[in-house]
Amino acid sequence: MSLTFTLDPAITPALRDGILDMWTDVTNAGGAVGFVAPVTREEVRPELLKHLTAMVEGRHRLLVGHDETGGVAATAFFAFNTHRLMTHWVWLYTVMVHPKHQGQGYGRDLLAAAEDAARGFEGIDAIRLGCRGGLGLERFYGSCGYKEVGRVPAAIRVAPGDDRDDITMLLPLR
Repeated sequence: MSLTFTLDPAITPALRDGILDMWTDVTNAGGAVGFVAPVTREEVRPELLKHLTAMVEGRHRLLVGHDETGGVAATAFFAFNTHRLMTHWVWLYTVMVHPKHQGQGYGRDLLAAAEDAARGFEGIDAIRLGCRGGLGLERFYGSCGYKEVGRVPAAIRVAPGDDRDDITMLLPLR
């Protein structure tokens, strides 16, 4: 089975709650999506609300992958640059596949859908994303066509004595 991807879906309570549940589940399964396990929905909620507010303001766009039951299975947020010298590329944030769907190729499908979506954005030549070192994420993104273009050693403090590299990846679209 494959996911059905939607760019800029209507934000319903069900979608909002589905993203919130997935974000919490991904974090608690060890995913590197801005938090460190364990987290609760209430700890994640303010960050989701920031993303949703940015969507309303036109600064972010959302790509959602739904599974065959209609449940939220994957997400990625596009963030547009406001600096006039950097409007030709977008950030890809909060790239997630629900743990129950991992290992089925949905991460690759999500990144391919994100690439397709970004190619449709006027004036966008590349996608950048950041990832946390120590989990092999840069190898996964590299296998999807992204190139490592920057690394700041020990920039992410997961816990006292557990610092990880902050890695920047780039996917040229042109």
